[in-house]
Amino acid sequence: MDPSKAEEPQLRHVEKDVLIPKLMREKAKERCSQHVDAFNRCCKDSGFFMVFKCQEENAALKECLTQHYQDPAFFEECKQEYLREKQEYQQTGIPAKNRKQKLPTSM
Repeated sequence: MDPSKAEEPQLRHVEKDVLIPKLMREKAKERCSQHVDAFNRCCKDSGFFMVFKCQEENAALKECLTQHYQDPAFFEECKQEYLREKQEYQQTGIPAKNRKQKLPTSM
């Protein structure tokens, strides 16, 4: 048995199949932002005909996102980020989204 794997916490079903993939989708959209922007621009410019006119942009976006979704290293990166956020929450009781907010500078 690999000793580095023994220390890793067991993930619940919802973490492995829902929460980490959600984080992956968010991060993949950031990494594919140029394709997201191109697809959004095309849709806005094409109106009702976007289904026909934006096939190329849609295909490029899907390909970029799929590459990330199927990358085991990307899953591991997102899993480690999720575990860090989970550990911080357990220590502080403050969710990650609230920790990222700026505190007021004047009191």
